[in-house]
Amino acid sequence: MAAPKFWSRLASTLALAASLALPPAQAQAQGMSLIRDTEIEATLRGYLDPLIEAAGMEPKNIELLLIGDKDLNAFAGPGVVGIHTGLILESDTPNQIQGVLAHEVGHLAAGHAARSGEMNRAGLRPFLLTMGLGVLAALAGSGEAAAGLVSSASYFGTLGAMGYSREQESRADQAGAQILDRAGVSGRGLVEFFDNFRYQEVFSEARRYAYFRSHPISSDRIGGLRAKVERQPAYSKADPPEMVAEFEVMKAKLDGFLNPGVAITKYGEKDDGYAARYARSIAYYQLKQPDKALEIIDKLLAEQPENPYLWELKGQILFEFGRAKEAEAPQRRSVELMPEAPLLRINLGQTLIALDDPAKLDEGIAELRKAVTQEDDNAVAWRLLAVAYDRKGEEGLARLATAEYNFATGQAEKARVFAMRAREKLAKDSPQWRRATDIVLASQPSKDDLRDLAKEGSIARGSIR
Repeated sequence: MAAPKFWSRLASTLALAASLALPPAQAQAQGMSLIRDTEIEATLRGYLDPLIEAAGMEPKNIELLLIGDKDLNAFAGPGVVGIHTGLILESDTPNQIQGVLAHEVGHLAAGHAARSGEMNRAGLRPFLLTMGLGVLAALAGSGEAAAGLVSSASYFGTLGAMGYSREQESRADQAGAQILDRAGVSGRGLVEFFDNFRYQEVFSEARRYAYFRSHPISSDRIGGLRAKVERQPAYSKADPPEMVAEFEVMKAKLDGFLNPGVAITKYGEKDDGYAARYARSIAYYQLKQPDKALEIIDKLLAEQPENPYLWELKGQILFEFGRAKEAEAPQRRSVELMPEAPLLRINLGQTLIALDDPAKLDEGIAELRKAVTQEDDNAVAWRLLAVAYDRKGEEGLARLATAEYNFATGQAEKARVFAMRAREKLAKDSPQWRRATDIVLASQPSKDDLRDLAKEGSIARGSIR
């Protein structure tokens, strides 16, 4: 298994991050979290990937981060594009989000640096909690989640430090407009987004939305951008109906999870649309009324039996409310419908290992192994694998999974210690033993570690300094 690319240059990154980091408690107080959700990511990647391709880059090389935060913000750094849930909820159309993303891709295409200086490409990718929105909330009180937050503190600080000059902003406007044109996407949304918030330029720095603190706006900029995009062939092109429907579902889902009390009123009982019912089901779930939530979901499933996200949500609710046996079937169905989604496999794996059944435990391990094959630095999957292997009494594999978890969350010292312990219990020269050795070598090994490795021939004796 390849080492996570983010951590391959961690040492050089930390020097920058240390000067920018917020304390973990401050990050929590600001209400920020790192969100993984298969459905929302698919929608956003549908907006983003054509823009990346139009800019002459590979989508697979650009990380998409979804930040759970009410502020209106988006950002780009080397290899990363991020968007806050606040910006999504404030947007009126998919095209507005695409416009903002095009502007951010324009920064990437131009190679713009953050205000603090050039950022290491590896320096922005944080520990990504990977259990979906609801499981993320459930994990928030756990020690493992706290460790993830600590490892991500540098990211939150980096966010606050990012910013561009007015010259760079103008260039990103032009680049973004060209990217939209090449992708055959209207630039109207980009102008609308800026125009909707033009009053931000008269606010004090402290009162502005974060996006406009780091991306200065002016009426002249908006006018110049409008003149450019109005001449482009796709300017009057409307968002396709299916894109609008996905957009409404995304906003409804976010409202249900993040603003459940508001969502119950906003998406009232008289609204019988799919997005509204979806939002209400999630809101009832978040408000600890699982029976009401499940009643709505079952009706939605009767209409859309092939919707993997509805099966995922049903399984998630059942699991979190202590009904793991009932959760298995809907989670299994979600994986059958979307086998390429690692987050769905993790949910299923978690449920299977929670059941008091050796056969289910083995199957849960298999599902989690498939998930880390699809996403090899998924910290939560490794944490669950450590638990599962420990229950089976496979101490070497449990230690290795714990090493992988710590390696994925940037805790190099713990990764090294557990990898060394794993090597003691694993068959020498097995793939697992060699992987443990790789983790040791990539996790700031001590001279004693290196001497031990040299004695057994794992590394050349001349490599010790």
